[in-house]
Amino acid sequence: MDEFTSLNAGLDALEIQKKTARNWRSKFSNFTYAIIAFVTLLVIWQVAIKISGVKSYILPSPKQVFSAMQTQWKSGILPHAIFRSFSRGVEGYALALLVATPLGLLLGLNKVLRMVIGPVLLGLQQLPSVAWVPAAIIWFGLSPATIFAVVLLGAVPSIANGLISGIDQIPPLYLKVASVLRANKWQRIRHFILPAAWPGYLAGLEQGWAFAWRSLMAAELIAVSPSLGLGVGQLLDVGRQLGDMSLVIGTIFVIMAIGIFVEKIFFSPLRKRTLRNRGLTQN
Repeated sequence: MDEFTSLNAGLDALEIQKKTARNWRSKFSNFTYAIIAFVTLLVIWQVAIKISGVKSYILPSPKQVFSAMQTQWKSGILPHAIFRSFSRGVEGYALALLVATPLGLLLGLNKVLRMVIGPVLLGLQQLPSVAWVPAAIIWFGLSPATIFAVVLLGAVPSIANGLISGIDQIPPLYLKVASVLRANKWQRIRHFILPAAWPGYLAGLEQGWAFAWRSLMAAELIAVSPSLGLGVGQLLDVGRQLGDMSLVIGTIFVIMAIGIFVEKIFFSPLRKRTLRNRGLTQN
């Protein structure tokens, strides 16, 4: 028995070592591919400028864009704008989460309400968030409420529909087990429905963040006021007003980088952990 236990422990340790090495190789490969893709983009960009002879005020070089953003960073404008926009995005997303989760549960568990409200929710999801900006300005003026309203209207439908989709994919056996165990309404939601619907809900959360971030940029780009402070969207509009294409392109890259950062730091590990816990991946 001792020999069997020792052998089993040795095999487990070997498997852990293999998984650790595989994870490190995967992370290194992903980082390497990202660097290669970035360098390739810069090379193609620079070569395109050389071949076409396009003017710098139309398409600046990577060096000019880097110099422009470096100036904005040293002046403190860029870090302040990033912090303000990211804070707004997180706050708006948190509000959307508080609204969308009970709404998704309600529609996911009540077929009659879904038939009535579901098409409206789907229509809101298809509507571009920028369409809400003029209406929000009329309703709330040039205030933070305008920005948060646009973020909410952009993110809530995606999160709610993701949860509804997750609930629809719950195996009926799960709900029968809940009935056998005589779980009450809240116990069913907490211990059966939400865990079983988690993959669909997570997809809705990811899409909800993407919609929230895009909605925020649309609101900041249009609802410009000194009282709102300078966000990344307003910085993009400043570049447009000044005709500074280096600032415009650099700000676009910043917006993309923040979105990628949130995906890689938060959602990607969460998605991988979910798949691993459900036995759908070995990584």
